[in-house]
Amino acid sequence: MKPCILMLVLTSFFAALDAQELEITAEPHHQMVLANDQVRVFNVEVPPHSETLMYWHRHDYIYVVLGAAQIVNAVKGKDPATLALADGDVTFVPGTFAHIFRNLSSQPFRNVTIELLRDEKLRQSPAHWNPAYPEEDRGLAIFHGGTQEILFVKDGVRVSEVELQPGAVIPAHHHVGPHLLVAINDYQMRSDVEGKGKGSNLISMTPGETKWTPGGYSHTLTNTGHNAAKFISLEFR
Repeated sequence: MKPCILMLVLTSFFAALDAQELEITAEPHHQMVLANDQVRVFNVEVPPHSETLMYWHRHDYIYVVLGAAQIVNAVKGKDPATLALADGDVTFVPGTFAHIFRNLSSQPFRNVTIELLRDEKLRQSPAHWNPAYPEEDRGLAIFHGGTQEILFVKDGVRVSEVELQPGAVIPAHHHVGPHLLVAINDYQMRSDVEGKGKGSNLISMTPGETKWTPGGYSHTLTNTGHNAAKFISLEFR
C-alpha cells in the first residue's frame, strides 16, 4: 500500500477510536443468524474500502473467512495491524476488547463470527479434547475421497476442516455433544443417521451458511453434489 494511502487509513482509524463504542449486536455490518445458550453466530460483510464502527467483543470467538481479503485491524489501545487472509482461514481470538477494521480489498470482506457464550467456564475445561489422547487435538484423517483435519482445540471446542469429493463418504462416527457446521462453498450432502434409515437427513448449504445440530447420534455423511464440499466443524463437549 502506498504511504499516502496508508496514512489516510491510519488517520481514519485514530479518529474512529474517539467514536462511540457499540456492542457487536449494534454494529451494522454484523447480522446475527443463530443464537442459543452456547453461541451467537454473526454473518459479517464489509464493502470494499469500507470499515466497521468501533465495537466490542465481550466473549472469546472464532471466525471463519469467506474469500481472500486484506484488512487493517485496529484494536483500541494498540497500533493498527494489516492482515492478509485466505478463503477458509479459521482463527480463535480471546476477548475482551473493542476494535474496528477496514477492508482494503476490492471485494467485500466476509466472515462468520462465532461467539462462545460460555467462555469463562470453558476456559477452565481440560486443555485437551481428550486428556487421555492429547494427539486428538491435532491430526489429519484421510479416507477415500476426503480429508478431515483437526485445526485446534480452544475453550473446550474442537475445530476441524473437512473436504469431501463428490460421491465420497465420511465413515460412521458419533457426536456426543452438539456441533456447528460452517459452509465454505456450495454443497449438498446426505446424512444417514443410525436407526433412521438411508437419506434420513438431506443437507444443502451455501457459503457462510451455518447449521447447529444437537449431539447424541451416529451417522455417515455422503457428498451427493457435483463439486467438492468444504466446511468447518465446531464440536462442543
